[in-house]
Amino acid sequence: MGALAPLAAGHLLSMLVILLPFALMTALLDWQREIRIGASAAVIAFGVFRLVNRRHPRALARIRPTQLALWSFAIATAHGAGLMLLPIYLGLCSTEDLDTVHRASSILMAQNAATAVLVSLTHTLSMVTAGGVIALIVYGSLGLKFISRSWFNLDFVWAMSLILIGAIGLLTV
Repeated sequence: MGALAPLAAGHLLSMLVILLPFALMTALLDWQREIRIGASAAVIAFGVFRLVNRRHPRALARIRPTQLALWSFAIATAHGAGLMLLPIYLGLCSTEDLDTVHRASSILMAQNAATAVLVSLTHTLSMVTAGGVIALIVYGSLGLKFISRSWFNLDFVWAMSLILIGAIGLLTV
């Protein structure tokens, strides 16, 4: 249970590093559609890259166990956790409902930054809750020997989910 807080912190930081710059970019009202298309294409391209290149960076294995938050940040960033949320986030930050184009861009940027933080917090809470519950169930009912003997790799599923989210992002533009 003590590992959940550093894992959540690293995961949240990884998403904020990706989402907050795009929160500022959505202030470019005239380019929002193109930014969403580019973000969706980037997610699809990263998914295809993960399908083709199945090797994990060796540097990720060199992070000490005492640096669990750093490891979580590095893993979430390397696997595209924030990138996966980008097309959905950009769709949430639609500027089509603004009364007038003359609203101050600072208001828009503040709203989008708050949405980026809310999306990141919601995703992190969901990820830590689901992962923690699964870990407790597996550890409590099956034990550690089961985990070491039955390890399976979900890289293909993750890559396909990146491609699917990117495609959904493109369809919703």
